[in-house]
Amino acid sequence: MPAVPTRSCGARHRRPDMQEMNEVTVTRVGIIGVGLMGHGIAKNVLARGRFPLAFLDHPGNQPVDDLVGLGATACKTPADVAEASDIIILCVTGSPQVEAVLTGDAGVLSRLGKGTIIVDCSTALPESTLRMAASVRAAGGAFLDAPMTRTAKHAEEGALNLLVGGDEADFQNARAVLASFTEGLERVGPVSFGHRLKLLHNYVSIGFMALLSEAAAQAADAGVDPAVFVDVLAKGGGAGAALQRMTPAIVTDDVGTVPFFIGNALKDIDYYRTMASASGASRTIADGVAGAIAAVVESGHGEAYIPELARFLRKPHPAA
Repeated sequence: MPAVPTRSCGARHRRPDMQEMNEVTVTRVGIIGVGLMGHGIAKNVLARGRFPLAFLDHPGNQPVDDLVGLGATACKTPADVAEASDIIILCVTGSPQVEAVLTGDAGVLSRLGKGTIIVDCSTALPESTLRMAASVRAAGGAFLDAPMTRTAKHAEEGALNLLVGGDEADFQNARAVLASFTEGLERVGPVSFGHRLKLLHNYVSIGFMALLSEAAAQAADAGVDPAVFVDVLAKGGGAGAALQRMTPAIVTDDVGTVPFFIGNALKDIDYYRTMASASGASRTIADGVAGAIAAVVESGHGEAYIPELARFLRKPHPAA
């Protein structure tokens, strides 16, 4: 099948003058970060929301032929995305990437239009979020931190949950776009509260899976039937979302139920530890979780999915 030609940002995307605008205008959406999560977001913005979409052409993107086929436009730089957009969604790895996209050479802020709303769906540090929000406001825009919960499968289905921090008016102005790729959409407080709650959520979620993985590894080493192990937990205090997600990996070695890299899990736990330290909160348990995951990453398994922790935490077996 021939490749779908990629459209490029161009003059047709220039921001119209007020006298050129009709009474009803269409919100133009941009996205930076078309990875595992961003691809589903982009697809639903186009197909379900029917918003025009520009995206940053980047080697880290998932295949974008389907997006281009739906009318998406490729842009060479974040600044080009800014020029083509009224709302810009960021879906990148973490705070360093968010800061680079916004403030770097040919960054979004270099060509941000007045009133443009930045929606940061990444997992980021609250202190960085506050700095970036201030920079966006100084450039004439608005900022929402809107990290996601759920998985890439939910992103493709348009069923993500968003935890949104920011002003109520900005939230309402972006609501229609955000609703196009979400099932749950909640404003949780001012700017940075979305990211703060996401780190709390991920600490608990990753912590549960790490604890469960270590228990599953011990059970396997002891010769316990994995199906019996899961059944006992499911009927008692070990029941819950973590067990449901980890069960296929424990019982049948199917690790695709949580397509989330162990290295990214470590990054999120480290972000939580940084946030806890900044507030003077206890992080004793978080330090233990980070140490267990860091050992797996240091052994070369950072790009394995997190359900594989149940295998990596097993005791070494002597060579035959």
